[in-house]
Amino acid sequence: MTTPKVWRKSSYSGAGDGNSCVEITTLPTHTAVRDSKAPARATLTFPAGAFATFLAGLKGYSTVTDFARFRG
Repeated sequence: MTTPKVWRKSSYSGAGDGNSCVEITTLPTHTAVRDSKAPARATLTFPAGAFATFLAGLKGYSTVTDFARFRG
């Protein structure tokens, strides 16, 4: 995997929570997501095109508790 150079923060990242969000980068072969509070730790990677499917699956789940239920 090529090391990404440009990470974008979530548009929901506000002034008070600027460091408590996810960051995303896209490369030709994959999309990667990381925790902005711990950028040196592991990233979650998706093959090209699979990230959109992942996001579509999350629609309607707006909280951590909802996401935990989604994961099972």
